[in-house]
Amino acid sequence: MSFSALAVFCGSKPGNDPLYTQQAQQLGRLLAQHNITMVYGGGGKGLMGAVADAVMEGKGKVIGVIPEILLEWEAQHKGITELIVVPDMHVRKRKMYELCDAAVILPGGNGTLDELFEMLTWNTLNIHDKKIFVLNTNGYYQHLVEHMHMMYKQGFLYEQPELRITVVNTPEEIF
Repeated sequence: MSFSALAVFCGSKPGNDPLYTQQAQQLGRLLAQHNITMVYGGGGKGLMGAVADAVMEGKGKVIGVIPEILLEWEAQHKGITELIVVPDMHVRKRKMYELCDAAVILPGGNGTLDELFEMLTWNTLNIHDKKIFVLNTNGYYQHLVEHMHMMYKQGFLYEQPELRITVVNTPEEIF
């Protein structure tokens, strides 16, 4: 599978398992090696910063998209290729979708889940048909994937979750 730009959705915190940061850095190195532009939320800390730093260290290209309100709070990354400042979170997500041709979801919190489910919803409604990968680091998303299967079995999804998402356990599986 080849992409020119991959949106990366993940936590602005590192989480408690060191493997989260290790796999984020691994993903960043792979993006740089494959000459794939990283599109992400523009933050400089947590998993967001770890992926962006690894891409930049590998001489890759990183485009951050950050809403005005988060400029101070999210500590925008000052060492990336390009930082696009937008008015709000809705514009941020739309801009990120426009700039990428696929997305990967790393461990994260509410914002990461919001981004995952908005992409899935848009995909289901044929607003876009971008490939969505879920990086299930150390089983982080296992319960969520099981819940999505239950949603399907209970008649709330139109199709099996695997038709919209690809669950992987390592960054290499994306490539």
